[in-house]
Amino acid sequence: MFVNRRSVTIEWGDCDPAGIVFYPRYFAMFDTSTAALFSAALGIDKFTLRRRFGIVGFPMLETSAKFTLPSRYGETVNIETRVTRLGRSSFNVAHRLMRGEQAAIEATETRTIPTRFAVRRYPMRSSPRYPATKARRKECLCPNPAS
Repeated sequence: MFVNRRSVTIEWGDCDPAGIVFYPRYFAMFDTSTAALFSAALGIDKFTLRRRFGIVGFPMLETSAKFTLPSRYGETVNIETRVTRLGRSSFNVAHRLMRGEQAAIEATETRTIPTRFAVRRYPMRSSPRYPATKARRKECLCPNPAS
C-alpha cells in the first residue's frame, strides 16, 4: 500500500492561546496531505489534476479523529497518509500524525472527486470512476480497490 509522508513544522498561527495546535488546523494539514498523496502517487500536482481532468478538488464527506498528544509551536511532526479504500465515486483516507515515535493523532476521512460539470448541479455529485486515478489507482494507491 502506498504511504506518503511529509514533515510539518507547527507555526504560531496553528496554535491557540494555550500554545497547542487548535484542532481545526490539523484538518487543514490533512487536506494538504491528501493532495500530496495524490501528487506523489500519480506524478502530477492538484493544480494539474484540476486543469487536465476537470476535477474541483477532494471534498470531504465524513471525518473522524482521535487526539492523543498535543502539538506545540515550533515542533516538527510527520504526517503519514494512505488511501484505505477506493470506491466507484469516493475513497477513504487514513492519516497518522507522529510526534517522534509516538502517534499523536489518528484520523480517517471519506472524500470524493467531483468534476466541474457535477458541481453545476445541486447537490454536488461525485464523478464515478474519476479519470485522474482510474488507470493507476490499483498499483499506486490501494492494494484492493473496490470495482
